Amino acid sequence: MKINAGEIRVGMLLEYKNDIWQVLKTQHVKPGKGGAFAQVEMKSLNKNTKLNERFRSSETVEKASLEEIKYNFLYEDEKNYFFMNPKSFEQIEIKKDIVGEKGKLLIENLEVLISFHNDEPISVELPKQITSKIKETDVALKGQTVSSSYKPAILENGLNIQVPPFIESGDEIVLDSFTLEYIKKI
Repeated sequence: MKINAGEIRVGMLLEYKNDIWQVLKTQHVKPGKGGAFAQVEMKSLNKNTKLNERFRSSETVEKASLEEIKYNFLYEDEKNYFFMNPKSFEQIEIKKDIVGEKGKLLIENLEVLISFHNDEPISVELPKQITSKIKETDVALKGQTVSSSYKPAILENGLNIQVPPFIESGDEIVLDSFTLEYIKKI
């Protein structure tokens, strides 16, 4: 689907120069002299490279057409994560580098949204909030105020996050899967 350069937004996926690019930053500029343009910073999903490109307002770019399907996480091995479509029971495997650091949050039967482009998986979207257990954390110091600072904690899956001082080892917490930040204690 073709869109005007002025319609490009952060997070969009574009087909450009025979690759799929995710828009990281966009700035629409209307200089005093000359035509308006969009300055766009993009990251290649296949090559993991960045590109700064300038599109005139009159130009059109191809928005990538994606198919999003819900899958359940099954298990992982050294190189891949394995998912199953709950409707067709079809299983797929996705390389760990596509999922990235958030793969540590995957637990058995967790429902995720996988985006496909030309039948190739290109991204895995986790639910907004995920429950996890604190493996270990420092003891809160007396006299520290709640607003002063968070303390480091390690989750059972090995991720390092910051938590409020009242959280202790063994507590169940809810965290934001996009920012990996603490939300609340359960």
